[in-house]
Amino acid sequence: MERKKRSPETEKHKKEKRREIDRMEQVQITQWCRRFIEEQVQEGDWCIDATAGNGNDTELLCRLVGEAGRVWAFDIQEQAIEATRKRLAEKGLSDRARLILGSHAEMERYIEGAEGRISCIVFNFGYLPGGDHSVATQADTSVKAIQQGLRLLKKGGLMSLCIYSGGDSGFTERDVLLDDLKQLDPKQYLVIVSEYYNRPNHPPLPVLVIRL
Repeated sequence: MERKKRSPETEKHKKEKRREIDRMEQVQITQWCRRFIEEQVQEGDWCIDATAGNGNDTELLCRLVGEAGRVWAFDIQEQAIEATRKRLAEKGLSDRARLILGSHAEMERYIEGAEGRISCIVFNFGYLPGGDHSVATQADTSVKAIQQGLRLLKKGGLMSLCIYSGGDSGFTERDVLLDDLKQLDPKQYLVIVSEYYNRPNHPPLPVLVIRL
């Protein structure tokens, strides 16, 4: 049977669509924050993924810190920890991370001797993608986690926060976090809040905190 050749127009359309998807992915909040994370983290660094989720950021941090570095990843859901464990095992990165089934609000208790040593801390607030929407980060524990994380950051260290609101997440956590960040001493921390200004439906806020 003779196979039909794909028309040049079809191939051209697919390539254009793929480029459009690539452009959209590059401006998603997680990808936008990743650009700064990749610039920040060096081989041998210590880093924290405060919301492991499906392990995407944990994997990124493990790659960036190299064999001499160390990553701690937190999540309160066993589903998230197992998904992260599987991802790291598949990529051959398991020995670079310690996965902790526990609250990021207790990170100081799990990471001894790390005050002033952490290069980068990553937060993605809200609920586990593909998981139970009723299980999500809460304002009180999120503030506590940020405060502990700031004490752990070294000078020049970066904290990346993706803050989601609206829908199942509501607005309480977003408002509380932004208010708390605004109170930080400007002589010790630089807080940069960005915004998808022309996007509807309460787009997420990418926030960067740099310890000075």
